[in-house]
Amino acid sequence: MIPNTPGPPPVPPNPPEQRRPPYRLTGDRAAARPVAEAQVGWRERTGERGGESVPYLTVAGPGVHEIEVKKSRFICHLARVGDEAEAQAFVAAIRKQYWDARHNCTAFVVGDDPRRERSNDDGEPAGTAGAPMLEVLRRRGLTDTVAVVTRYFGGVLLGAGGLVRAYGGAVAEALDEVGLVERRPVALLAVHTDHVRAGRLENDLRAAGYAVRDVAYEAHGVVVEVGVPAEDVAGFEAWLAESTAGEALPERVGTTLIDVPFG
Repeated sequence: MIPNTPGPPPVPPNPPEQRRPPYRLTGDRAAARPVAEAQVGWRERTGERGGESVPYLTVAGPGVHEIEVKKSRFICHLARVGDEAEAQAFVAAIRKQYWDARHNCTAFVVGDDPRRERSNDDGEPAGTAGAPMLEVLRRRGLTDTVAVVTRYFGGVLLGAGGLVRAYGGAVAEALDEVGLVERRPVALLAVHTDHVRAGRLENDLRAAGYAVRDVAYEAHGVVVEVGVPAEDVAGFEAWLAESTAGEALPERVGTTLIDVPFG
């Protein structure tokens, strides 16, 4: 990962590929700012894909990872996005942040029905950057994921095969670093209880492995929002009735998706 160091001095735009930048990118520059800029379009999906809610794999969250290949530096940024517009906004944010780099190559996959895929070599020889990046996302079975790999040339030509391995490897290592999640559809239930029982109920729910999404303290009582797999709703309602002697009342309020660590 990229260490925190003092900010770099300004450099001229579009330096020749043969010239290395006269500084190392700082942690603030390489990680914090791109992530902050990229989150402008983040939203939670409803889970409707092709008319039904289905589980799918995506990146666990935003992250950055760097590798070095024969003195060239490859900096990969990853993010989860909800649609193509968010993916393009993330790409634009990274390109703005790394304006002095010759290459900011990209790949993203969004949606499922229809599925949309895009890649861009950004000046590298055709098929040596964006395509291998996209292939890594495909092999992992991901969607709603965008990758941008920034390259600073180190003075040694890598050749077509070397570029393919470097760009694909940067994305693969970044995915390993950040991690993956399976987004699973769940039923949302609002459990109504009183202020006296609320604390114990929340603890019991968490101890039993249920996903507590929100706790709202209101004047007339407390509402605990819980995510439960659709096939487990009947069992949850039975558990709740037994655990609270029928004092806590569940109400089905909708569906959503939750993140479950994968791999």
